Amino acid sequence: MLRRLLRLSKRSFDSLSEQEILALAIGSEEEDARIYLAYADMLRSNYPASAKVFDEMAEVEDTHRKSLIAIYRQRFGERITLIRREHVQGFYERKPDWLRRSLPLEKIRSEAEAMERQAYRFYVEAARRVTDAQTRQLLGDLALAEQGHEDITRMLGDKHTPAEVKAEEDHAARRQLVLTYVQPGLAGLMDGSVSTLAPIFAAAFATQDTWQTFLVGMSASVGAGISMGFTEAAHDDGKISGRGSPIKRGIACGVMTALGGLGHTLPYLIPSFWTATTMAVVIAIFELWAIAFIQNRYMETPFLRAALQVVVGGGLVLGAGILIGNG
Repeated sequence: MLRRLLRLSKRSFDSLSEQEILALAIGSEEEDARIYLAYADMLRSNYPASAKVFDEMAEVEDTHRKSLIAIYRQRFGERITLIRREHVQGFYERKPDWLRRSLPLEKIRSEAEAMERQAYRFYVEAARRVTDAQTRQLLGDLALAEQGHEDITRMLGDKHTPAEVKAEEDHAARRQLVLTYVQPGLAGLMDGSVSTLAPIFAAAFATQDTWQTFLVGMSASVGAGISMGFTEAAHDDGKISGRGSPIKRGIACGVMTALGGLGHTLPYLIPSFWTATTMAVVIAIFELWAIAFIQNRYMETPFLRAALQVVVGGGLVLGAGILIGNG
């Protein structure tokens, strides 16, 4: 219902006059230029070569804007009609700056390519809607220019980010991903999966009660997640270490800690003790092998060494929990 009401508050593209189409195009070029400059500012400190690419793309958009304003002034005067993307049904929208700040480098590149494809489709449709020959020619030329922006992006990339520079930037982006998300998340997963094994299986074998075991596991997992999340966020603000936002790291660590414990806790919702315990053991073994895989994939730890460390360590904790529960 809400979506229908929002649609009714917007104009259809077919209802726009030629003056409104030109005004919409001017506003779109201004917005795209600002987006490219925002990308450039975001990337400048860590990826200066890619920042230059977006600086030059913003200059291209500004050139388009000036051409559109010139023909608008010639046909309709000095006052440009206020109409934006959000005023038109089905018109492509752009994310605000605060939703783009956390985008990785490769995602920013793909977003820019999508922007150019969308702009091309807009100019093709706009050119079909106008009857003035000069305006139609300009819109058609801009459509071709937007279609060629993918090539421009590639040429600018070749100019500012040759293969070796791009490889360095990609490596830096991957390293930042590991430092901000993978490393804290892996630490949390290891802590949640391993440290909760002993209390959960000790409670299971001591009580033989699946519901009580579930409550113990739930409290241990959630408590560990909160503790690990706050610890990760508080001990390093990321400014000197370069590990990124403490909030992002804290969330990654806390969530993965809780998930690590909940994995072998949830089977105890099954009333049958031995069925629940068997499933919990299988899930625990799977979690430990998953940790070894992540260590090998992102931390470049040899798989056999990672497996030995995690599986043997986890097995010892599991065994300790069972022995204590039977004691």
